[in-house]
Order: sequence, then structure tokens, then C-alpha cells
Amino acid sequence: MANFELEGTLSSKLAPQTGRSARGEWAKQEFTVEFQDGNFPSTAVFSVWGQDKVSDLAKYNVGDRVKVSFGISSREYNGRWYTDLRAWRIAPQGQQAAQGYAPAVPDIPSAPAPSASDIPADDLPF
Repeated sequence: MANFELEGTLSSKLAPQTGRSARGEWAKQEFTVEFQDGNFPSTAVFSVWGQDKVSDLAKYNVGDRVKVSFGISSREYNGRWYTDLRAWRIAPQGQQAAQGYAPAVPDIPSAPAPSASDIPADDLPF
């Protein structure tokens, strides 16, 4: 299965769902991420399964910039198709740079914009 990544803003978290199946207890939570798609913002809904993943999602607040790693799966039920974006990792956006993968950029002050008095009088193009 292919894995994908998307960066954007956590725009909502739906209420966690829990239940019991033949295989035991389960937990699920859905959340939405808003991202730029060309010139327009788009929104995608993701799901996390398992209490550990639901707990990971709880660490983030609406408005946080996140990077979501996920897989895509589709299934058919009664002649209709349903697609699920299942997140398997959520991290703060830019986490790699914070861990030292990108070199530090020194704080260099910018030069002031030139003014008309900076141009010599004999160097005018007319």
C-alpha cells in the first residue's frame, strides 16, 4: 500500500468513538486538515484507529500546523464505494527542521531600501 503525506492546519477534531467488536475494544477519531491546493484551500478528513493513535491526536489543538502520514483504502458496500484516509502518524509541521535535519539560518539584518538621494545625479538614464 502506498503511503502519502499532507501538510496543513488542523481545522477540526470530531468526538472520539469507542466500541466493542468480536475482536475486542476499539477506538476511532476523525479530524480534518485544511491545506492549499493550488490557489484554493481544500479540506480532507482523516481517521485514526486505536487508543494510542487517539491519544496522539489529543496532543494537537485546532489551528496547529501538522504533517499527516496516511494510507488510502476504498471498499464497496451495497453497490457504493467508500474511501478512507487512515492516518498512521501525525507530527508538528516542520518537525524535521526542529530535529536538526536543516541547517540553522543566521539572523542577518536586511539592508534599507535605496532612496532617490542614493543615486548619483550624473547616473540618471535620461
